[in-house]
Amino acid sequence: MQKDETNSLQGKTAIITGATSGVGKATAELLVQKGARVGLIARRADVLSALAAKLGPAATFAVADVSDDLQVATAVTALADGLGGIDIVVNAAGICTPAPVETLTPAIWRNLIDVNLSGTYYVAREAALRMRRDGRKGVIINVGSELSLMGMSMFVHYCASKFGVVGMTKALAAELAPDIRVNCVCPGPIDTPMMDAELEWFPDPVAARTAAIARVPLQRFATPEEVARSILFFAADAPYATGSVFSLDGGTTAV
Repeated sequence: MQKDETNSLQGKTAIITGATSGVGKATAELLVQKGARVGLIARRADVLSALAAKLGPAATFAVADVSDDLQVATAVTALADGLGGIDIVVNAAGICTPAPVETLTPAIWRNLIDVNLSGTYYVAREAALRMRRDGRKGVIINVGSELSLMGMSMFVHYCASKFGVVGMTKALAAELAPDIRVNCVCPGPIDTPMMDAELEWFPDPVAARTAAIARVPLQRFATPEEVARSILFFAADAPYATGSVFSLDGGTTAV
């Protein structure tokens, strides 16, 4: 008999960053579908409000820039109080702009590291402290990248941030066990607005997209919904997984 997972997260609460677009939005929609109540974090109040209204009474939100530790602390506290605690955290906030070393200034470097690496840590730390204080078991799922596992020209800063997310995931998993599990999903190229913006950096975005797809053995980009399903696996169906790094990259790190 096939397992009925319709309400596999019934009674659970989740905080999701980067919730207004791409993987964050798809994950919020999926977790609500599976019965969870969700707290959404992003920078755009109007888009957050619209998404929360679309998701219905299961959703609430807080505006925060994850690169600001004080904003993160305020947002996580408000959402945890409103939800009655935290069971699941999904760190999906991130930015990516190609930059060759000639133009990769300290300001560009700091901005990307502050969002992708420090922001992931700030949210994970605040949530873990709250889980521990409440005596609550939980799971933190960080979103890495295929560039958590391989290098690429013009993405030095992005690779550094995403390699860091993997290292942080493993260290947090060791420190927060046995009550809090920490895992990382590493997608390959995903068909999202962030990908569209990244491709616009190149002189011929259409050619750049074609070349990017050609580098993927499965010959396509992932959908945000596919990545959300892998996040759901760690949230609902992998109680023995911690410190895991899951590649969902169409084979890009296999060749």
